Amino acid sequence: MVHQHFALVDRMSVLENLALGRRRSGGFRLALGEVRRAAEELGGRVGLSVPLDATVESLGVGDRQRAEILKVLLRDPGVLVLDEPTAVLAPAEVEGLLELLRRLAGEGRAVLLVAHKLDEVLAVADRVTVLRRGRTVLEAARSEVDADRLAVAMVGSAPAPPTTRGPVSDRHPVIARLRGAHVDAADGRDRLDDVDLDIRAGEIVGVAGVEGNGQRELAFLLSGRRLPERGEVALPEAIAFIPQDRRREGLVLPFSVAENLALGMHEDPEVRRGPLLRWPRIRERAQAAIDRFAIRVPDPRTPVATLSGGNQQRVVVARELSGRPRLIVAENPTRGLDVAGAAFVHRTLRECASGDAASGVVVISTDLDEILALADRVVVLVRGRLMPVPESERSRTGIGARMLEGVS
Repeated sequence: MVHQHFALVDRMSVLENLALGRRRSGGFRLALGEVRRAAEELGGRVGLSVPLDATVESLGVGDRQRAEILKVLLRDPGVLVLDEPTAVLAPAEVEGLLELLRRLAGEGRAVLLVAHKLDEVLAVADRVTVLRRGRTVLEAARSEVDADRLAVAMVGSAPAPPTTRGPVSDRHPVIARLRGAHVDAADGRDRLDDVDLDIRAGEIVGVAGVEGNGQRELAFLLSGRRLPERGEVALPEAIAFIPQDRRREGLVLPFSVAENLALGMHEDPEVRRGPLLRWPRIRERAQAAIDRFAIRVPDPRTPVATLSGGNQQRVVVARELSGRPRLIVAENPTRGLDVAGAAFVHRTLRECASGDAASGVVVISTDLDEILALADRVVVLVRGRLMPVPESERSRTGIGARMLEGVS
């Protein structure tokens, strides 16, 4: 099984993780040489490249996802279960993985793909089952369904069409600015190189790119979590940050929903009395956030670790957006969400970028459909450099071509 939430040992290298669980005789040592050869051969064949000698804790979510998939495929399974395996993969990697799943099924193996992206399901499946709130609401052959029928079955009604937004006027004030921003990686290579970027109030900027081209560094700069080695960064005081990995970076899993939401309220005088927190008031505010953001939870005291991935993401979004921040930085904000959940997050981000007190929004995503659905303006990160995407090239094909420029 490829789990939605990674099942890797962070302090070990990717190679050591791939070797774990392989049932091979040979004494007390892991067969790392054999695993390396097998992983390089398989990775090249299926188009999944992973830095084998890097520790897992140093990797982004895309490389962790690729490591999870390789780990399972190396075991040559007869039954393969994949839970949201494409959430953070590049388009070419998604195509390669889906082709591999078809080949595995053609060899007589059973493949179960749990996914929310309807185009991927329709591209690869022989048979489709839709679950809603723990019950089967549709089961049919692929030839009997289309995307609209699946969406209605998943949501219970036809999804609302996306809101059309016009271009943002130059009269909107610039609320965040990067000038000549440069960030070095630990190995001395450039991760961001001479980046210029203005973000205006009421604007949604989409940042696309193959993972590892500087997205994390850009997110950390814009959210105030690190400083550049060179260049200038001007940011507003109120910034919201929706990180790419909710379980590692966005939540304290043993804490309750109310306690996780309180992490965004602790400076609010309404919920403080001197150095002490007013927990009855916090729980009232938490319940209001639960209602507004449709978090399915029996009680604000429920540990957040017991929630589904989608509801955990809603907790993060609720905490970060409840305070109406001036700038919102979101990394893969709908990762692992179903059609309704993704539509809700998109609608909420659009609302934040609207009105008299409009926020500026930066969406950094590996999902080109998400970028195209949300962004007023699209830029691409390639080897640490930002490249604007002209309106005439605003398509999956056009953005994909820009993403691959300069990538060997």
